[in-house]
Amino acid sequence: MIRVSTVQEAVPGTQPEYHFPPYVSSVARSPRLPLIRLSETLTERTGPVFGHGLVRPQDNDLTVQHEEKPIGERIIVHGRVLDEDGRPVRGALVEIWQANAAGRYRHKVDNHQAPLDPNFSGAGRTFTDDQGLYEFTTIIPGPYPWGNHHNAWRPAHIHFSLFGAGILSRLVTQMYFPGDPLQPLDPIFNSVPDEAARNRLIARLDMNRAEPGYALAFAWDIVLRGRSDTPFEQER
Repeated sequence: MIRVSTVQEAVPGTQPEYHFPPYVSSVARSPRLPLIRLSETLTERTGPVFGHGLVRPQDNDLTVQHEEKPIGERIIVHGRVLDEDGRPVRGALVEIWQANAAGRYRHKVDNHQAPLDPNFSGAGRTFTDDQGLYEFTTIIPGPYPWGNHHNAWRPAHIHFSLFGAGILSRLVTQMYFPGDPLQPLDPIFNSVPDEAARNRLIARLDMNRAEPGYALAFAWDIVLRGRSDTPFEQER
């Protein structure tokens, strides 16, 4: 799990704690000694740059990666990647992965007793454009049990990874959907102490971007630093 890495310290309460006992696996994985600050070099400040040849034209559409359409409610997820001053982050590699509509990942360690969808792999990627914009077409993922505590269920969410110039390390976070009743019960979502910061993890319904008869849309901007930064998962 990855912690946001920036020159500017995050505002207290806006990022998950390393050690958060309600999230059981954090107890064994969190550090017990103070972290050591490393000075930055030119390489870290410039960050990695990726060639667009790494991403195929349809890698951002998770509904067309197989012969048939996946089962589930089709949606468009879009937004901007911004720095602390509201400037677009151009050319960042944005990757997502998620469960299918039944709440199951296509992964060998997922033994949830829910069906796999042969027409949904659950992963996509794209680059931000010159305005910092990204877009994915996918389906709404289902909730699933995860064994953290008795009758524990994760709310519907999509994992996001960002990597690129000006981003000092790979950043990982999760996007949630509005109105999900499981969010107040979820230790991962609630590992962010500040309510306003938690709410920044929730996308908003965007009917202006929805396509009639085809897909609803959800807008979700990602802010890398500053008082309005997006909470990121902590490095263990």
